[in-house]
Amino acid sequence: MSDIILPLAMAVLTLGGILAGYRVAFVLAGTSAIFILLSGLPTAFFNLIVSRIYANVLTNWLLVAIPMFIFMGLILEKSGVAERALKGAQRALGGTAAGMGVAVLVIGVLLAASSGVVGASVVLLALLALPRMTEVGYDKPTSAGLIAASGTLAILIPPSVMLIILGDQLQTPVPDMFAGAIGPGLLLVVLYGVYIIWRARGLPRAAKGPTTGLLIGLGRTLVDVAPLLLLVVSVLGSIIAGLATPTEASGLGAFGAILVTVLYRKFDAAIILEAARDTVLSTSMVAMVIVGATCFSAVFKGVGGDAMIRDGLGLFGDSPWVVLMVVMGAIFVLGFVLDWLEITLILIPIFAPIIGGLDFGNGLSGQALLIWFGILVAVNLQTSFLTPPFGFALFYLRGAAGDQIQTTEIYRGVIPFIALQLLALGLLMAFPWLITGLV
Repeated sequence: MSDIILPLAMAVLTLGGILAGYRVAFVLAGTSAIFILLSGLPTAFFNLIVSRIYANVLTNWLLVAIPMFIFMGLILEKSGVAERALKGAQRALGGTAAGMGVAVLVIGVLLAASSGVVGASVVLLALLALPRMTEVGYDKPTSAGLIAASGTLAILIPPSVMLIILGDQLQTPVPDMFAGAIGPGLLLVVLYGVYIIWRARGLPRAAKGPTTGLLIGLGRTLVDVAPLLLLVVSVLGSIIAGLATPTEASGLGAFGAILVTVLYRKFDAAIILEAARDTVLSTSMVAMVIVGATCFSAVFKGVGGDAMIRDGLGLFGDSPWVVLMVVMGAIFVLGFVLDWLEITLILIPIFAPIIGGLDFGNGLSGQALLIWFGILVAVNLQTSFLTPPFGFALFYLRGAAGDQIQTTEIYRGVIPFIALQLLALGLLMAFPWLITGLV
């Protein structure tokens, strides 16, 4: 019993500090320092933590891709390039209510693949698409649910900051993680699309604007969407084809985003500086959390936390599938109160060795097994953006929509999409080739 007191107390103190509103990075690092002293670990443990921070964070070349992809997304969002692409897609597909819903979903995919920033995607979709969806007859909960769910695709569809960090924590190649996420991303898009088309049945046809001719309309759509699509294909293609590392491709994406603004005559030094400043802020936050999580992980293992987790999972039996379901359930529940970054950095170093040593009878082992597990975690964590009370996509949508929609309507609207995400998670467990087919 005494073996679990310290790790359990450490977990409770950490969760309590986060829920109390203290900065996550400082809670993780501060809890680690306290329990080094309380546990009787040698003071040399501080030296070990410093070495881990230097090796795993400060000299980790892979993590350089994070600020570059954030910068790329911010440039596209602040310059209005992403907004132009959304309007082009809506023109092309907005002839019916179903077409309007599909247009929102399509542009959500483009924003996801070009930025990887959930906040920017949700806010932009809310400002542009929410009024139009209600105009063609969608009820507010359905409109809110589609916008929030489409925006959260930015955390799963590559290039994704989550996949970069998951790949780093699992010690798996990030290009393989990107390739593994394509199938699940498309699966979610199909499920969302089928649902929104079903919801659009019986709605009247949207009013058409002035006709401009097929060729002119097609040309205008290509002008609006093609540069963004070309940028996405260039970045992802170079990574998956092995022509560039994620870090190199992120630099290509950032430079390409600036070129797109020049092409559209939207280039402005003030926009570049604002995007750079916001990138520094976002990257600093991520880096501080990674440093704090590195401290927490080392001390938690030092006081026997990993043994406590293994023993706890053992209470559910030795079936690999039961263990996986328990892990997925824990991640889903924690997503109600914690951000994906904390869950990833705290739990994955503990759960990954356990899952990596199991045989699920699906032909996966070694690195392929960890990639499968990592993508399952990513799909699971995507729900954390939609689950109340702390789903960030819900906050972004509520702030952008203002008085157009109520919080209760947003909550009602996301429930079907959370169910679709869980359905996708079950399909990915049952059919691992949906993940590994492109790896």
